[in-house]
Amino acid sequence: MEFNVRRLAADAGTFLSRAVQFTEEKFGQVEKTELDAHLETLLSRAESTKHWTEKIMKQTEVLLQPNPNVRMEEFLYEMLDKKVPMRASNHELLGECMIDSGHEFGPGTAYGSALIKSGETEKLLGSSEKEFIQSSAINFLTPFRNFIEGDFKTILKERKLLQNKRLDLDAAKNRVKKARAADARAAELNSSPPLGEEYVAHFSYMLSFLHVRLLKAETELRIAQSEFDRQAEITRLLLEGISSAHAHHLRCLNDFVDAQAAYYAQCYQYMVNLQKQLGSFPSTFSNNNQPTGSSSASISVPTAQPAASLPAPPPSQTSPALNELRSTSGTRKARVLYDYDAASSSELSLLADEVITVSSVPGMDSDWLMGQRGNQKGKVPITYLELLN
Repeated sequence: MEFNVRRLAADAGTFLSRAVQFTEEKFGQVEKTELDAHLETLLSRAESTKHWTEKIMKQTEVLLQPNPNVRMEEFLYEMLDKKVPMRASNHELLGECMIDSGHEFGPGTAYGSALIKSGETEKLLGSSEKEFIQSSAINFLTPFRNFIEGDFKTILKERKLLQNKRLDLDAAKNRVKKARAADARAAELNSSPPLGEEYVAHFSYMLSFLHVRLLKAETELRIAQSEFDRQAEITRLLLEGISSAHAHHLRCLNDFVDAQAAYYAQCYQYMVNLQKQLGSFPSTFSNNNQPTGSSSASISVPTAQPAASLPAPPPSQTSPALNELRSTSGTRKARVLYDYDAASSSELSLLADEVITVSSVPGMDSDWLMGQRGNQKGKVPITYLELLN
């Protein structure tokens, strides 16, 4: 127990000495030992590295997850050391919506098929995005975070120790300065004529005491100087390791750029493939819904032929199949070749690739048939149809 009390008293004395030294430095009452220029440069470089590493990490997190609420949720899961629940990305949600709507409109219709194909591509984009985010988190964010939470914390700890050793050194210098001044004054008084016999013993004791105090202060100064130099060397070696951290961060940056390039190239390929699939639909639907002068005109989408230039029905349709249909007054299935917008209430609008039921009505123009889709009926042009066997 006695040892602990003494140790506590010694620590309290050291803390008080440092506090006094720090306060007097702030008021400019004592001199301060300055670090050498090289060490100051290394310290400044380390602070700059910490500052920009944290900013790059923050902006990268914003890039990978723009939603601040989701970022906060993931941070809380990480703090609680729990696994972050899997959630669908925006691309995947859009893809599911498109696929569901495509099935609702009918996979056999041009629009329904296009929605399904677009939805599948959106899901592929979402999957690629997840892989990119995971790769970036492991190969880019994690090394940066390890530096801030590991290497730089060690640097901060050693720098704080250096600051304490510097305060101890300056406090020891001040004690030596005061001890030397007191010893010089005592020597000066001792050299003057004695005031009386009773003062001789007192002066001798005082000189001896001051001399011992000076020797003790000088010994403490040498120890403080040695500990400060040793701590300065340790801190310098750690700070010079910042160059290695920069080299590691450079490799991580290359990995991040490579991951970005692969991700965007994959997304581009997905969209090119989707463009080709959508461009294979002979559809006036996309044309009719394209605003005049729209900037999206730069996307290459094949234009459907106008109705006046549509090809005539195949010969096989004009003779046996069509003649049989007209003679028997029966019904046949027909596939729609092109989209058709009804010009009047007596006509039926058509979507390319859908299958409808057609029949011949006596007295109807030879270029037209009666079409039926569910409960909907109306005239349809023969040139837009292909009769099925």
